[in-house]
Amino acid sequence: PDDYTVDLVSYNGSKVDKSCYDSLAAMLKDVRSVGYFEITSAYRSKATQQAVWNRRVNRYQAAGYSKNNALAKTALEVAVPGTSEHQLGLAVDISAGTAVDNWLAENSWRYGFILRYPKGTTDKTGIIYEPWHYRYVGVEMAKEITESGLTLEEYLGASQN
Repeated sequence: PDDYTVDLVSYNGSKVDKSCYDSLAAMLKDVRSVGYFEITSAYRSKATQQAVWNRRVNRYQAAGYSKNNALAKTALEVAVPGTSEHQLGLAVDISAGTAVDNWLAENSWRYGFILRYPKGTTDKTGIIYEPWHYRYVGVEMAKEITESGLTLEEYLGASQN
């Protein structure tokens, strides 16, 4: 909802919801020994998410896509404003090399984070493979999701049955 508020704290200039700060700090402290990484995106306001969305649509249109095709392609890569996990302050995009990417994929659940859009799951998540996008769900849920091999959508659907 438009009146949703996030209790933001800063981690090296990136803002995240206070509920995931300690876990994020611990995870990034531990992965630092593996290699270099950078948080390229964390909390985004609705206005910022709208700007990201608009830039992507415009880029596709400039490349010759029709408005409808530009919107469809953008929806596979950018969450519609008002639906982004970045707006919750619970998602971080981490740009890194292969060693760090592998470490995060194998260990992020120990800190309550999941790789949100795994390879080969676009048909389930609606978003392309994003090896950089991690979502905080809490340690218990992250462990269960990781062990199940399900996407968050599948896990939530299964847990409602």
